[in-house]
Amino acid sequence: MANSVNMSVKLSNIIFKNPILAASGTFGYGFEYQKYLDLNMLGGFIVKGLSVKEKKGNKPPRIVETPCGMLNAIGLQNVGVDRFVNEKLPEIKDLNTHIIANIYGSKEAEFVEIAEKLDLEKAVSAIEVNVSCPNVSKGGALFGKNPDSVFNLTKLIKSSTKKPVIVKLTPNVEDISLIAEAAESAGADAVSLINTITGMVIDIKAKKPFLANKTGGLSGPAIYPVGVRMVYEVYEKINIPIIGVGGIYNSDVAIQYIMAGASLIEIGTANFINPDITVKIIKGMREFLSRENIQSVSDIVGAAHSM
Repeated sequence: MANSVNMSVKLSNIIFKNPILAASGTFGYGFEYQKYLDLNMLGGFIVKGLSVKEKKGNKPPRIVETPCGMLNAIGLQNVGVDRFVNEKLPEIKDLNTHIIANIYGSKEAEFVEIAEKLDLEKAVSAIEVNVSCPNVSKGGALFGKNPDSVFNLTKLIKSSTKKPVIVKLTPNVEDISLIAEAAESAGADAVSLINTITGMVIDIKAKKPFLANKTGGLSGPAIYPVGVRMVYEVYEKINIPIIGVGGIYNSDVAIQYIMAGASLIEIGTANFINPDITVKIIKGMREFLSRENIQSVSDIVGAAHSM
């Protein structure tokens, strides 16, 4: 029977009841989705990216639909780490699932400050570090595009918290494996990939980019083959767990990511289309494993590499 399948996954010192996580930026602070699904059924969810201080984000328009996806330039709008701890976390802290905090900053010191504050919060199981943001101390280049920057930032954060640290990688690089190796060398407990792909949509009537920010991050089903390919490549280069993310919209795509090498997966844009898609993907994966007489989801991690 499908229920006899072992869906649990271990990452560092955390046991997830299943490999399905809701991705940061698409799931609010979690409680917003409680009327659509039982959050306790998820392996976990990742809250909106947190900065040191509250951030209003970019001017509108900030979202535009694209074929099989969407382009967004929200600008990492959030309430800031202090308000998250004092106002948002109390509403979700008693859930029987793992809460992961996504963090970002414009300087290394900002990442460290947030990590130190979250380290004190028992309800936060792990920290996911968004390195797809500009380092103002280094001329505005993205942290995540330079292996040395990723190494230094990861090492600093690891020294600032006892919680598992997950580094979320940008696909907008020449060789994502080099970035993953840098994160692993610095002590990262896992990497998640991929973040959104930079793109642009032009309003042909206005003769200008549709988004006020000009460019945005492309997400949705259109990017999943890119994500699967990058997970496949990174799996062959590192030994720490990979969390696959990017365009996952059903259980078949989720399984592709796992067979490419992901131990867990994050569901992002699909949450906007179908708010309980995470639960449906859990069910679909369990049914697939049962049909194929596979006892544990961990048995198919990286399975595509053995063929």
